Amino acid sequence: MKITCIMILSWPFSMLLLADKSQTSKTEVKYNFTEKNYSLIPVGINNNVTILDLSYNQITLNISDTKVLQMYSLLTELYLNENKVTVLHNNSFCNLSNLEILNFCRNHISIIQQGAFVGLSKLKQLFLCQNKIFQLNPDIFIPLSNLNVLSLQGNLISSFDVPQPFYLESIILHGNPWNCTCSLFNLQNWLNAANVILENESITTCSYPDVLKNYSIKTAPFTADCHSKLISRLNEDLYIPFRTINTSTLNSSLNNLTRNSEHEPLGKSWAFLAGVIITVLVTSLLIFLAIKGPVWYNSLLNYNHHRLEEHETETYEGGLTRNPSSLSQTADTISEDTTVIFDQLHSFVVDDDGFIEDKYIDTHELCEEK
Repeated sequence: MKITCIMILSWPFSMLLLADKSQTSKTEVKYNFTEKNYSLIPVGINNNVTILDLSYNQITLNISDTKVLQMYSLLTELYLNENKVTVLHNNSFCNLSNLEILNFCRNHISIIQQGAFVGLSKLKQLFLCQNKIFQLNPDIFIPLSNLNVLSLQGNLISSFDVPQPFYLESIILHGNPWNCTCSLFNLQNWLNAANVILENESITTCSYPDVLKNYSIKTAPFTADCHSKLISRLNEDLYIPFRTINTSTLNSSLNNLTRNSEHEPLGKSWAFLAGVIITVLVTSLLIFLAIKGPVWYNSLLNYNHHRLEEHETETYEGGLTRNPSSLSQTADTISEDTTVIFDQLHSFVVDDDGFIEDKYIDTHELCEEK
């Protein structure tokens, strides 16, 4: 009975010990292929490998190497220092989601593509020392959300735009030709504001300009122009996302409109076009009628000529037949009136003495004068 109780009590502890041993054995699956003169990553490695050391070889990390790396998804540490790597391609480590340490020191890396570190969300330490890196795109570090240590010493970097946000415990930057002009002001501001340790600060100095040589990049003085440029740049950074949202919204709307028009049947398009044409023609006709209608209406009202009706003709002819005497009387009256008017107009009579006699002059007055 006592033995049974002891076994029951000791069982949870034994399970914990076994779990620790399995975990330890899991993290200790290590393969060391240093100085093997390999030009390719070996294929016949246990897929459960967690630590892979391929230092001091001739590996270039080409496309076939990246495909082989995808098989070792349990890797937590990968060492490729002292090889022949020149380019870190996009998605080279996309399946190594458990990787925590990646070392590429003393290679010939000059290009790091923007998506090279996609998938390394658990990476804590990245070593890129002693390469030929001239410029770094800050966006390459965005996937590294858990990065603590970054080593960039011994490259050709003269300026470095720190990505935002960017949280590190330590950074190594010495051995680069730092140009301590306004282009470095962003890095200096981040080094002083963030809680980050600049390793070997005393030898991480400016190379340009000459007046700032031997100054630490963390304490080198900058002119007032650099401060004003930083403020304007921050304003631009705040404006660009808003403009990008508006542009992307407009582009998506236009793309949707184009896509809908492309998928629309041809018959509906022709029907729509015919409807537009008919609408334009009807509208033009209505406008023409609205302009010309009043003119035509006035012309119609002013046109009073019409044919005599039959009863009016009979009445006129009947009047002439019934009163012929009235017609002759009317004619005589007209002739008399004409004679009177003529006499009044020609009232001057020529006398025998050759003078014209004016009947309007009083003859009695003439006799008295004589």
